[in-house]
Amino acid sequence: MTVLNVPVPTYMADEEFNLFGDSVGKFLDEHASPETVAGFREQGIVPRAFWEKAAKAGLLALSTPAEYGGMGGDFRHEVVLMHEIGWRGFEGWDVTLHNAIVAPYIEAYGSEEQKRYWLPRMASGETISAIAMTEPGTGSDLQAVRTTAKRDGNHYLINGQKTFITNGQNADLILLVTKTDPDAGAKGVSLILIDTSDAEGFERGRNLDKMGRDSSDTSELFFNDVRVPTANLLGPIEGQGFFQLMEKLPQERLLLAVQCMASIEFVLKITLDYVKERRAFGKAVIDFQNTQFRLAELKTEATIGRVFVDHCVGLHLEGKLDSATASMAKYWISDLLGKITDECLQFFGGYGFMNEYPITQAYKDARVTRIYGGTNEIMKLLIARTL
Repeated sequence: MTVLNVPVPTYMADEEFNLFGDSVGKFLDEHASPETVAGFREQGIVPRAFWEKAAKAGLLALSTPAEYGGMGGDFRHEVVLMHEIGWRGFEGWDVTLHNAIVAPYIEAYGSEEQKRYWLPRMASGETISAIAMTEPGTGSDLQAVRTTAKRDGNHYLINGQKTFITNGQNADLILLVTKTDPDAGAKGVSLILIDTSDAEGFERGRNLDKMGRDSSDTSELFFNDVRVPTANLLGPIEGQGFFQLMEKLPQERLLLAVQCMASIEFVLKITLDYVKERRAFGKAVIDFQNTQFRLAELKTEATIGRVFVDHCVGLHLEGKLDSATASMAKYWISDLLGKITDECLQFFGGYGFMNEYPITQAYKDARVTRIYGGTNEIMKLLIARTL
């Protein structure tokens, strides 16, 4: 489903991706109907049973190699999954974090033992994953994290607090950003794998009450002398965490741009459906010139955004997407989502303020996209360094 007239990129032209998209769409229509998703929102979490159904349908670990239990696909399969989710307004199932953020860290930097232990479990749905970066006093400045991991023989003792952690209530595996050397700045940051089933001193705080993305379990996490084997360090030596993050953050920011673009297309679709049906002063709202002109402008901007995102995905597939361009995509498309959602809501009049209308939920869901994954102000700072 798309309301834009943008040709399919060459890299997505294989019929395999159409067939996969149809498969994902059928799964979501059966197991994530609007009524079901409304229930997830009320619960404040996508239940594990849904993750397990998705695993059986082959939607977890899409781009993880088959030798580690994954589906053996690539980034294009993740893009198809994001499109199908976004085109249905199903915000809050953070499978992309699990598939295309946490898993690639383990694939790229994990030991063979770590990969063979965790990746099959992530593929089967037995393990749900999260990455814990943000702290109460530290947002985008990852060098300033205060969570520490001090060596004690062949273990680390971990102390600290994280907040706004996506999948935080469900997570069995947490990829923790911590300081193994608090005095070394960026060179003191390390990534450590935390098995929450065997982590005495680990506590989950509340499932945070948010303005949007209600079905996403976003949590506080506490670490009080949590004892973790040094073998859980991601990478062969300490102090590589910041550099590992910098290598993987462009993909994360591109993922956010893809998700925002799919949400834009969803918002335009439901708005077009509404203005064609809604009548005022004896004619459909779409027949007013103001409606036509405003939607023409929004479709034009959305088309520009889609072409840019497709271009960035192509660069990424070739290994050529740099941090600045990924930052451009993240900030500009999330800004555009906010603008288009706001303007589309206006066409709904008073109904746009009613929670039972999908445009209202989309409006609330859109706001955080300018904050998470690095605020848009940080994105501009990164871009400015290339001037």
